[in-house]
Amino acid sequence: MSNPEFVVKGARWRGESVDVLVAEGRILELRPTGNFMYPGAQKIPAGGALLLPAFTDCHVHLREPGFEYKEDIASGLGAAAQGGFANIMCMANTRPVNDEAAVTEMMLDKARRAWKNGPRLFPVAALTRGLAGAELAELAELRRAGCVAASNDGLPVRSAEMFRRAVEYAADAGMIVIDHCEDPDMAPGAGINEGEVSSRLGLKGQPAAAEAMQVARDILLAEYLGLPIHIAHVSCRQAVELLAWAKGRGVPVTAETCPHYLLLTDEAVEHYDTAAKVSPPLRTMDDVLAVRQALREGVIDILVTDHAPHAAHEKEVPFAEAPNGISGLDTALPLTMRMIDEGILDMDTALRAWCHRPAEIFGLPACAFARDDPADFVLYDPGAPWELTPARMNSKGKNTPFMGQTLPGRVNALFVDGVRIV
Repeated sequence: MSNPEFVVKGARWRGESVDVLVAEGRILELRPTGNFMYPGAQKIPAGGALLLPAFTDCHVHLREPGFEYKEDIASGLGAAAQGGFANIMCMANTRPVNDEAAVTEMMLDKARRAWKNGPRLFPVAALTRGLAGAELAELAELRRAGCVAASNDGLPVRSAEMFRRAVEYAADAGMIVIDHCEDPDMAPGAGINEGEVSSRLGLKGQPAAAEAMQVARDILLAEYLGLPIHIAHVSCRQAVELLAWAKGRGVPVTAETCPHYLLLTDEAVEHYDTAAKVSPPLRTMDDVLAVRQALREGVIDILVTDHAPHAAHEKEVPFAEAPNGISGLDTALPLTMRMIDEGILDMDTALRAWCHRPAEIFGLPACAFARDDPADFVLYDPGAPWELTPARMNSKGKNTPFMGQTLPGRVNALFVDGVRIV
């Protein structure tokens, strides 16, 4: 590569005005804005927009096949594109479950047909057949079909022996296991933390210990086997402290959390608000502070949305009957920028958690604006606040506790492999 095919001019990167030179879908150069002519190259004015590498979301529910009334692959990838995501890893809790190569191949074909230039879709295989926890899925076959990780999603494997075998088999197949850490017998899926708020509302809650117990099991297995395990959506102090202990010993565990665990407490479910019902549940402010610190320190490696769209009628029921889940692809980037503005995170932490570390853990493409990196980047306008309304969400799922709030900015453009998607 010698001459740029196009140049994004006048973007803001780390406080400086820069030009991004792109050729053959790759980064050619990032240079300070100046009086460069770029003969023959298309010029795209950035207008001072913030330049960011495109995000990766390693935990998304796209619902197709089987639950297309909640979301489908086309609409979910559309929300991802508008949200600034170049890579999406979708969970296996579909109908049929993604425990056979044919299901994986169908997902990838749907993605190519709907969004041929990206965002890229990376399916996550079911760890066990039907997510039933009784028989291992054919992970090697699923890996060949295109799966990049394996998980039993919201149905954690009860048997430690079965889980051990699953981790070993996944490693042989070249995949990491993602584990939803929740003791299956301690109020699974309650959707509210066991504590003052649940007592006041008269609801059965799930204690933080239910999460921490499963995290401890996974840490001990990862150390014993010497094999990696990825801990999904960490929400409580006890889990954070266990992870810090494990990483101090060199145990090969990684972990994720979500924006809602950094911004909300269990007070959000006051008045029985099902939009804030999620699994694991929102915790106390002490837990929120612990999770924030763990993310800043790298004890928690990455951010994910755990995007879980539902139809309106499914959430508009009594709290105990409503499904768990928050629709998160539309709001992740502006909520992250809000946290940066408020000093909860800094930009380096955000980029590590949304861009660079996910690529390292799961072997996905990522842009650091080095020469020959994939040209996956976002132009973001932090000076364009907007009110979150159902009509302005691209996902079919409008279930979010942030509805009605003013968000600080929006994506002006998304490029994936040098192709402008948004």
